[in-house]
Amino acid sequence: MTDPFVPGDLDPPAGLELPGMRLEPLGPEHNERDFQAWTTSIEHIRATPGFEGGEGDDAWPRPMTLEENLSDLVGHAADFEARRGFTYTVLDASSDEVIGCLYIYPATDDEHDARVKSWVRASRDDLDAPLRRGVSEWLARAWPFANVDYDARP
Repeated sequence: MTDPFVPGDLDPPAGLELPGMRLEPLGPEHNERDFQAWTTSIEHIRATPGFEGGEGDDAWPRPMTLEENLSDLVGHAADFEARRGFTYTVLDASSDEVIGCLYIYPATDDEHDARVKSWVRASRDDLDAPLRRGVSEWLARAWPFANVDYDARP
């Protein structure tokens, strides 16, 4: 990638408040809560637009240890710091329980400038559509992307 993902003068948003949930940059401090969220919702996440159909090493979610998950979170935090991509954890607004995740990365096609994916844990699937709506509005308002690839929900 020769062009930067976001302009150098952009301060990536530190988070987002939505009804019943809030987003903050994903980091190692979320490891145990993040691990618990996705490992209890693997089939649900795999059925979520943007996550279906992965195979082999590219399939996610896939079985991982807590230590492997920590390494993954460290990588996402490093991407955020280096402005290569932006991953946010989705927290319950009242309990700080991890209820999902949002990924904002460069698109891999020539039509879009960002590829966005999100998931919520199976027990909180009622928040999937509100999360997508709120994030879509936030992307249009606070981010410099003209054409975002964010999988539609049924």
